[in-house]
Amino acid sequence: MQRLMRMGVPMGPSMAILTIRGRRSGLPRTTPVTLVAVGGQRWVIGTFGDSNWVRNLRAAGEATLGAGRRSETVRAAELTQDEKAAFFRDVMKSFVRGVPMGTLMLGMLGARDILQDPSGRALRHPVFELHRA
Repeated sequence: MQRLMRMGVPMGPSMAILTIRGRRSGLPRTTPVTLVAVGGQRWVIGTFGDSNWVRNLRAAGEATLGAGRRSETVRAAELTQDEKAAFFRDVMKSFVRGVPMGTLMLGMLGARDILQDPSGRALRHPVFELHRA
């Protein structure tokens, strides 16, 4: 998937590649993520919780975000619990509805309760707001 995305093959309406310096090795680590972009702001969600890429981004504070053949360096700010609950409640509902098959994709990822219980999901899913570096 990463190779196809780097070549510019679209893998979904909001897929991107995130490259982060490893917190222990210092080597670049790459993972596909869903980029949530609404109103000029951008976020990435740790859909599977506190995974390695989440811990690496938390430690590094910045990453390279690639979409197709373009890439840029971004700074990442992790949202607080209250900010995450508001994000899931206010931003994700409209984002998911605007993405073709968005609700279906959330269900396939086992994350449909993001929309049903935003406060509960905020406890288990890290969210980072991305800013140009």
